[in-house]
Amino acid sequence: MLTCKQHIRKATIRTRKNGKEYFIWCDESTSKGKFCSNFYGGVLVKSEHLREVLTHLQKVCRRLHFFDEIKWHKVSQHYVEKYMSVMDAFFRLIAEGKAKVRIMYTPNTNAANHLKEKPKSETFFILYRHFITHAFGLPHSNNSDHEIYLRLYFDNLPDTLEHRQAFKEYIKGLQTTMPFQLARLKIRKQDIAEVDSKKHLLIQMLDVVLGALCFRLNNKHKEMPPEKKQRGKRTIAKEKLYKHINKKIRTLRTGFHIGTNTAITSKEEYWQHSYQLLKLGPSELKIDINPLNKKSLCLLYQYAQLPAH
Repeated sequence: MLTCKQHIRKATIRTRKNGKEYFIWCDESTSKGKFCSNFYGGVLVKSEHLREVLTHLQKVCRRLHFFDEIKWHKVSQHYVEKYMSVMDAFFRLIAEGKAKVRIMYTPNTNAANHLKEKPKSETFFILYRHFITHAFGLPHSNNSDHEIYLRLYFDNLPDTLEHRQAFKEYIKGLQTTMPFQLARLKIRKQDIAEVDSKKHLLIQMLDVVLGALCFRLNNKHKEMPPEKKQRGKRTIAKEKLYKHINKKIRTLRTGFHIGTNTAITSKEEYWQHSYQLLKLGPSELKIDINPLNKKSLCLLYQYAQLPAH
């Protein structure tokens, strides 16, 4: 078990001396759920806010005496109040505009049929690529004449070295697309990394939010142990934390509903808002499954259609 000091130790992240950067931490949860699957999430922090965000979360963890990695599956009756407190700190940073959160998932009822036909590992990377391309509205993030560099941190990817390297090359290739070029967004190979979530508090924060939404959308709050007539204490604690997180999201996005896309009136708002939930159905996700380059899993993507509101 990590000591508290080791757990909250700052990962070695150095910003560029000149120019702006976007730091993006990514995680995923539950490839196959009862009702909803393929949960992906990301936290974006601008370089000018990075030190403040990390320092604040580290201080909160010290105050709460978190001695181990913060994860959704560890939520229990004894720790739920601490988890609620750390979520308060995280969502305060989001409300202040110092961090952006994006969550994406696919409902099982209307998931793209052609994704079901793809191997599991390939679907994983297809959706991850779609998430990075569209979720934050990055092409609308930079109206200046200066370049902005992206740094992406993925919780260890569950696949072969060859596929992981191909995926990173594919992500790096986003900078050659017209939307990224117009926004002067740059991605260097060395800035795409797999990391240990134990050393990255923002991935841990994301894990809790992802886990909470997955928990509720798949009706896990109703589950009872075999041959029992009441829910377990851990399930009750998790539902309490989910409701707390849902309340925090509603303060950011009035009218938020967990089962629908957050309201968007223009593609620019994909970047502007601090929190977005993307539910991918056939109308939101259109993928040309003809490979451009089999080695790098290159697929053509059409720009995500806006949900009707």
